[in-house]
Formats: sequence, C-alpha cells, structure tokens
Amino acid sequence: MSTSASAAPTDIVQHDEKNPRGIPKALFINDVEEYLGGPDAAVEGVLSAFQDALAKYRYMDSNLTQRRRGLEEKIPDIKKTLSMVEFLRDRREGKGAATASGADDADDLEEELDDNDGGKPAPVRTTFELADTLYAEAELEETDTVHLWLGANVMLSYKIPAAIELLKSKLEAANTRSGIHPEQMTVMEVNTARIYNWDVKRRREKGRRNDWQERG
Repeated sequence: MSTSASAAPTDIVQHDEKNPRGIPKALFINDVEEYLGGPDAAVEGVLSAFQDALAKYRYMDSNLTQRRRGLEEKIPDIKKTLSMVEFLRDRREGKGAATASGADDADDLEEELDDNDGGKPAPVRTTFELADTLYAEAELEETDTVHLWLGANVMLSYKIPAAIELLKSKLEAANTRSGIHPEQMTVMEVNTARIYNWDVKRRREKGRRNDWQERG
C-alpha cells in the first residue's frame, strides 16, 4: 500500500545553506527509503520535485553564467573608469602629480600648476570619445562629483568616494564566480537517479514475490 502524496518529503534543498546569491544548496540523500518514508512510499511526486529543482538550477546557472560573461567583458572599461576617478580623487586631495593605476590610460592628461591662482592646479586637459574614432578636447575643473554610465542609457552622479566604492564593487563582482557550482546540479542528478533505481528495484522485488505466491 502506497503512502499518500501529502506524506512525500518536501525538503529537496538545504534552505539554511546558501551561496552568496542566496541560492540554496542541494540536499544529498543518504538513505532513499528513509528519505521517502518507508518501503511502500510513492515516488512519482518526489521524482517530479527533483526534476523541477534540477531544471531551476540549470536555468539559474545559465542566467548567472551569461551575466558573469557580460560583466567580464566590461572589466577593461570598469578599470579605466576607476583609474580616472581615483586620479581625480588624488588630484583633489593634493597628492602631487596624481597618477592612476592605469598609467597608459592617463597619458593624455596634462596637469600644470597655476602660479597666478595660489598654486592651485590648472584644469586637467584631456580628450573624450564622442563616437568611434572621433574625439574632442576638454578641460576638467576640480570637482567632487562624477557622472557614471550604469547602462540602459542611464547616467547618475556620485560623489568621488561613492563612485570609487561602486566601481570597486562592480569590479569585484565581475571577478567573482558566484554562480551555481556544478556539484549542486550533479547532486540533484544523482538523487533523481537513485530514487528512480530504488523504485525499479522495489517493483521487481514485488513482482517476484507475487509470482512466488501465485506458484505457491
């Protein structure tokens, strides 16, 4: 006699163990029969639940992989922007001839001291991109605010310290592999296979018992 569907186990992931993105860890089944609730337990609902969970893991892994690849493509631009903002911070704080971490990106920056203005640095002369292969010259006055493109035609202004913190967090996220570990999907696949095989074995044994009884 099979147990009712309501008696089927519902814990197929470990909700108390999650990765940095909040994705729960897959639960490994040590004893299939004990997990299901006995030798006569129904398996259809459990198998369906594990297959659904596996599909969700694969879907989330695909999305996170695509997102990570998109961030990895932006790493050069993030580094370049961070280098420029740090240059403006160091220049504003008066750290002499401020140099950004990406020296090659700062080659077109020229800083001179204005002797007629109390030793304050003159505006930074640089170039900026208007379109592909088209650049224009500009002078950057001393400022404590920068504007950052966030994507989707969105630009926001940030104070320099906040901009540096934001750019560093994006750079860290781009360099961090925080998707779904392949082990989690493997655990789900193994669990599904073990439950299915356990059910096949149980059916065969039941069939042999019935044949023996009929012959007896």
